Amino acid sequence: MAPLHTEIRVMDEDGILTMLEWAAQEGWNPGEDDAPSYYAADPGGFLGCFLNNQLVSMISAVQYGETFGFLGFYICHPEFRRQGLGTTIWNAAMRRLEGRTIGLDGVVEEQDNYARSGFRPVHQNMRYCGLSYVNTPMDQRISIIGKGIMPSIIRYDRNYFPAERSAFLKRWMEPLNPVRRGVYLVEEGRVRGYGVIRAARDGYRIGPLVAETPEGADLLFRALAGNIKGQVINIDLPLPNEHAVELAERYELSPVFATVRMYKGQDPNLPLEKIYSFASFELG
Repeated sequence: MAPLHTEIRVMDEDGILTMLEWAAQEGWNPGEDDAPSYYAADPGGFLGCFLNNQLVSMISAVQYGETFGFLGFYICHPEFRRQGLGTTIWNAAMRRLEGRTIGLDGVVEEQDNYARSGFRPVHQNMRYCGLSYVNTPMDQRISIIGKGIMPSIIRYDRNYFPAERSAFLKRWMEPLNPVRRGVYLVEEGRVRGYGVIRAARDGYRIGPLVAETPEGADLLFRALAGNIKGQVINIDLPLPNEHAVELAERYELSPVFATVRMYKGQDPNLPLEKIYSFASFELG
């Protein structure tokens, strides 16, 4: 019998499509058009472990700036579990992000395993899901994100994320993309919130959604959800934000999937009271 041979490879954009397919099989409901945005965030940040040239496990280890990183897509193929192949790809990801503060959103049941690698739980998240029945508000404070406002939105986003992520956001909020849309809120001449909705394998997902007031978040939510009235909508919110929970329940969304945000290194102390949905459990 030929000896087993494992190799860690950087996944290209086609490889990320495979990662998204695996994520869909795990029930994570990825977006239909996520691959270009993920690849733009960090082309070297998506890793696969190959056994005798067959992909057996995967992970993302995305670098943001010089000091922050985020782990996601940690999946080992069911046929190859309990053989150390998940650990192999995990160790490769940890090496890539060594020296940085590292974040992840893991399933609650696995947090003890992450703790053994030095991660500490900070808060729980919950995915809420349901049918959108809201109408799009007619409000002059709300506009669709276009190229002209993009630099201002990217600067604004730094209030809600531990590092600059302009390459990711430019693709995530891409104007005229038929399967995603971004909107922003302006009051007194400045940006006071923004949100993005995108098509997913099952319905649509909103994220990020950030706003400085609960009223602003409600307005942005309706501006996004009103575009897909009658269809399934998902948001991934931090449970410490009671206003986010109230918003989800106000529009009859139900909790369906819990994760825990954990960090290895310094807690970025994000303003969770103004975060109503994260962009992605895979990239933060």
